[in-house]
Amino acid sequence: MPDGAKKRVLVADDDLDLLDLLKMDLSLQGYDVLTAANGKDTLQLAANEPIDLILLDVMMPYIDGYHVAYELTSKLGAKAPCILIMSSRDTAREKGIAAMSGAAGVIQKPFQMEELHARLSELLAKTPPK
Repeated sequence: MPDGAKKRVLVADDDLDLLDLLKMDLSLQGYDVLTAANGKDTLQLAANEPIDLILLDVMMPYIDGYHVAYELTSKLGAKAPCILIMSSRDTAREKGIAAMSGAAGVIQKPFQMEELHARLSELLAKTPPK
């Protein structure tokens, strides 16, 4: 379980089965979890809710994950939530694109839940409270 107050995580993915799985798992880990199934909803939630971290898929309807990350980090600056990109593509190539979009990192799909938990804990430990 995360230390201190519950951290709020927004999970954004158009794979509804994965979205449900991640919401259930992260809730059991002690996170307050919001979900979005496309880029437009992700931007809207991030603009209107206090969010500590976004777990963001690249390939989504309307607006892809990189554009969502860039939009949030360029508009919100230091107040933007931490962003972890999820991608099934080669992460070596994706890391550069993710960094340019303002994301803190990339996790390659499919991933082990233990790896995801470790990455979230690591990133949230570096993130000031919202």
